[in-house]
Amino acid sequence: MAGQERAVHLLRQLQRASCRCPAHSHGFSQAPDGTSCGKTTDYAFEMACSNIRYGQGVTKEVGMDLQNLGARNVCLMTDKNLARLPPVKAVFNSLAKHGVSFKFYDKVRVEPTDTSFKEAIDFAKRGQFDAYVAVGGGSVIDTCKAANLYACNPKADFLDYVNAPIGKGKPVTDVLKPFIAVPTTAGTGSETTGVAIFDFESLKAKTGIASRAIKPTLGMVDPLHSLHMPQRVAANSGFDVLCHALESYTALPYNMRSPCPPNPIYRPAYQGSNPISDVWSKHALNIVAKYMKRAVRNADDLEARSSMHLASVFAGIGFGNAGVHLCHGMSYPIAGLVKTYRAKDYNVNHPLVPHGLSVVLTSPAVFTFTGSMCPERHLEAAEILGTNVRNAKREDAGLILADTLRKFLFDLNVDDGLSAVGYTKEDIPALVKGTIPQERVTKLAPRPQTEEDLSSLFEASMKLY
Repeated sequence: MAGQERAVHLLRQLQRASCRCPAHSHGFSQAPDGTSCGKTTDYAFEMACSNIRYGQGVTKEVGMDLQNLGARNVCLMTDKNLARLPPVKAVFNSLAKHGVSFKFYDKVRVEPTDTSFKEAIDFAKRGQFDAYVAVGGGSVIDTCKAANLYACNPKADFLDYVNAPIGKGKPVTDVLKPFIAVPTTAGTGSETTGVAIFDFESLKAKTGIASRAIKPTLGMVDPLHSLHMPQRVAANSGFDVLCHALESYTALPYNMRSPCPPNPIYRPAYQGSNPISDVWSKHALNIVAKYMKRAVRNADDLEARSSMHLASVFAGIGFGNAGVHLCHGMSYPIAGLVKTYRAKDYNVNHPLVPHGLSVVLTSPAVFTFTGSMCPERHLEAAEILGTNVRNAKREDAGLILADTLRKFLFDLNVDDGLSAVGYTKEDIPALVKGTIPQERVTKLAPRPQTEEDLSSLFEASMKLY
């Protein structure tokens, strides 16, 4: 009943808040009959995630897994920083111990681009591999997803599988090669999802590929690897977990997402909030509240770092099926249009606003904006993060969650808004322009937004404190 009441409340709010022009007005139906899926909202959701294996030192099993699969020619991908660190060495040792033949690719770009994706794809096509292993953060795992996809579809044009409207967004119908992901950061949750994100250089904006078919076969989550993250990497990775949980929990409900797919193959990976993803997202948020500050402040705190590594998985399962919305949609141009800012603790030779930072900087403004649509969920999130909401008013839900987030970010020494990473008010039109193509996620926001709304959200995010 609670879910039905929320849907009715959102429906009424959407009808009040949405633009009435023919281009933006929509009719919502909560109970499609299943006989016509052309213009009604969806009526079903499905859960998909990688198999997950978790445990300290579990990486030593990767060689046995590949042996069990009968893999004879494996592609091992990482980046140049990780290539020298213990997580990759642990994989090397396991492959050698179990006699697994592999070729090594360490040219993954941190925050990959369409160019770096294509370079990895060319390597994979030449190698004709029968299995893939990725050791790293989201950049490495996402690059390996793309390499596996296009190597198994060698005649496909690169834009065939890239999300619309930038690409064609074609469904993936072929079965890909076995793929084991070994995450080394506690943030993206990429080891659980069928999403691969990259910077499209000519547009100076992020986009990606989203299909259940590209998710790893196995996510091998070894919390010992999380001990190698520098402080700001741990912080920014954790902010990604935080926003994954918050956005998926407050996303438009699945039965209000339009249109209903005419065939289940067209049902998107990001379906809207649903009863199963809610469980994962809330649990991840509880872990963030308890352990994230400890994990950032003390790299040797194995309990905290292990817990955040697991929270990343939980949030990944949640958002990998429910989706994210405005924080992520707005983050893509923030990262893509970076000028000179170089984040501390990231050993890269190019300007970089790390993904988790680009996402969290707009979070106070975003949740102020969305609070009226599902106030109970915004208040519940604020309470989980430590705010007393006993006497809170529903109409203040967005502001309360925003203030809770500001305090959380301040305590973790986050840069003071977009201005601190190099943006000014003059950049807002370009940031809005870069957000507009991100409709795959922005349409999942519980409140519709105009270009003027986006401008206001970017302006409100210039300063946080």
